[in-house]
Amino acid sequence: MAWALKLPLTDEVIESGLVQDFDASLSGIGQELGAGAYSMSDVLALPIFKQEESNLPPDTENKILPFQYVLCAATSPAVKLHDETLTYLNQGQSYEIRMLDNRKIGELPEITGKMVKSIIRVVFHDRRLQYTEHQQLEGWRWNRPGDRILDLDIPMSVGIIDPRANPTQLNTVEFLWDPSKRTSVFIQVHCISTEFTMRKHGGEKGVPFRIQIDTFKENENGEYTEHLHSASCQVKVFKPKGADRKQKTDREKMEKRAPQEKEKYQPSYETTILTECSPWPEATYVNNSPSPGFNSTHNSFPVAEGNGSPSHQPEPVVQLCLDVCFVLFLFFSSFQNLLPAATPQDAQQWLHRNRFSPFCRLFTNFSGADLLKLTREDVIQICGPADGIRLFNALKGRVVRPRLTIYVCQESQQSREQQTKHENGDAAPNTFFVYHAIYLEELTAGELTEKIAQLFNISPRQINQIFKQGPTGIHVLVSDELIQNFQDEVCFVLDTMKDDTNDGYHIILK
Repeated sequence: MAWALKLPLTDEVIESGLVQDFDASLSGIGQELGAGAYSMSDVLALPIFKQEESNLPPDTENKILPFQYVLCAATSPAVKLHDETLTYLNQGQSYEIRMLDNRKIGELPEITGKMVKSIIRVVFHDRRLQYTEHQQLEGWRWNRPGDRILDLDIPMSVGIIDPRANPTQLNTVEFLWDPSKRTSVFIQVHCISTEFTMRKHGGEKGVPFRIQIDTFKENENGEYTEHLHSASCQVKVFKPKGADRKQKTDREKMEKRAPQEKEKYQPSYETTILTECSPWPEATYVNNSPSPGFNSTHNSFPVAEGNGSPSHQPEPVVQLCLDVCFVLFLFFSSFQNLLPAATPQDAQQWLHRNRFSPFCRLFTNFSGADLLKLTREDVIQICGPADGIRLFNALKGRVVRPRLTIYVCQESQQSREQQTKHENGDAAPNTFFVYHAIYLEELTAGELTEKIAQLFNISPRQINQIFKQGPTGIHVLVSDELIQNFQDEVCFVLDTMKDDTNDGYHIILK
């Protein structure tokens, strides 16, 4: 009987216990989402919030990429977790990029045994500079005529075929390669990050670049336009040996940090793996345009290639002449003065042609009249002393004044008679003597000899000595020191005297 009475009590205890456990579980809902339960920075660091920054397609975490590109340069240890890696490079140094085939068995069988084309380019990491990339690169071209931003070190490279570079695309190179064979390409970056900073007073941080590789396969027409894979990494380029010093500085700074602080930073890796990204927007345009090939001296010469008919392709020599003419046209047009009627677009082109590209963004909406209204103090305040003075002089069209100007007139028998009549008061009123200006920069006797020879269309070798007529008619040999003591805008009458020893002449300044 006692056992029968305990049974309902036990059920009640069990039932009440279940209710208490259920209530307790419900009471915890919502408490884990309190203010102190999570950090917003941790949430923002999740991969889903990093997709826009890295331009990754949405389903890439578990996706095995067909190719992998490895830049053989160490990453910086001063990069925080969840941030993109940063690699320091030396200007002009050759760096290896290993082109690895990462396909599974049976994946992309259409490229098995065939070539693929890869395009390597150096672009801006900063989106603000990406919008003005064309203007920035054109400005760099004028500051560094004949140089390229990106080059291939062909003797060091392995497995690349038909390497090419377009002279109008200084930051791009392309080549063919077989994914089934070992391929390593060596690149050289010739621009430094500080060349694109707005102000250049020393100590400023350089802008980061991106090294991006886009790979394409052949289509039905044999053109490499079907995109396969793209990847990129962030780099900064320093003057020779500057990257090594920067890497050492970052490593020493990290060693001084507390262990808890070190956990917030990535370790430094010996190589840099390029991460997948969207293809470069201009990749299709670059593929469809003819690309000149490399020669042994790394100079670019056009060759016939592309989709057009061979009969319509320009001859290499003709194309080279057209390129030279275009460069000469741009060179001489750069010396034109800025007109008040120039539009903002014309003003931007004028700034680029005259090597003021770093300041184009500051003067985006300025017309020619707006720029010409700026005072010397305004320009110096905006651009700094050095560039400000240069820009002000260019705006005003100021020509560099020569160090010394002299005026000369060639003496003849007729001029002697006219000079005698003039001294006696018998010369006609309309009698005048024509003088020629000679501008001297080096203030040397050799320079004066060349200028006189040019003036009278004779060879400088025909002028043996130059004398200056001194007091009592003496002849003083003209030396560098004597020319340096000439008064500016002094006038001379040139008399010639035949040298008895040879066919030369002596020049006498009277």
